Amino acid sequence: MRIRFSTSNPHEMTEEVFRVIAKYDNVCNYVHLPVQSGSDRILQKMNRQHTRQEYLDLIKKAKEIVPDIAFSQDMIAGFCGETEEDHQLTLDLMRQVEYDYGYMFAYSERPGTPAHKKMEDDVPADIKQRRLAEIIALQGELSRKRMQSYVGKTYEVLIEGISKKNKNQWKARTSQNAVVVFDIIEGQNIGDFVTVFVNDCTQGTLLGKTV
Repeated sequence: MRIRFSTSNPHEMTEEVFRVIAKYDNVCNYVHLPVQSGSDRILQKMNRQHTRQEYLDLIKKAKEIVPDIAFSQDMIAGFCGETEEDHQLTLDLMRQVEYDYGYMFAYSERPGTPAHKKMEDDVPADIKQRRLAEIIALQGELSRKRMQSYVGKTYEVLIEGISKKNKNQWKARTSQNAVVVFDIIEGQNIGDFVTVFVNDCTQGTLLGKTV
């Protein structure tokens, strides 16, 4: 059985989780750790229970315990009162963490939330979209860099199904939650663990062959 720890609020995440990941081969070296913003001022307005530095310290500790760990993020562009400086702090945090991938959105009001009740949605739509585009573009660069770091290495992967783009290839995942596609060999089945050598990649997919 392969276990993947899905997500946690940063202030609730502990070193113990990372030590469990490091100890057990069947616990994936991947965590979704949403941050939302790289600015302490915006994090406080969002009522997030962590600071920028606490988040970065947690990431640093995780990488010390699990050197090949992968992270993904949630990021919001254009939250109430966000300045250009706040936005640049978000981009800087992304560069420091080097996320494998992320879920990125422009802020929109949700009726009934504290932000909707107490704060003005004052960042113009065009600025929100420009900032979101910059976040997405940077994540694209980081994803390509992370995918390229896996090339030339061998991984045990779990076969999940047939590739959508090629019925003659499997779709599988590494422990870092990266998708790998490779040619189907007779005798392999969905749910099997197989060893693959990664020989190339795209921005979001590893290309490999069975070893």
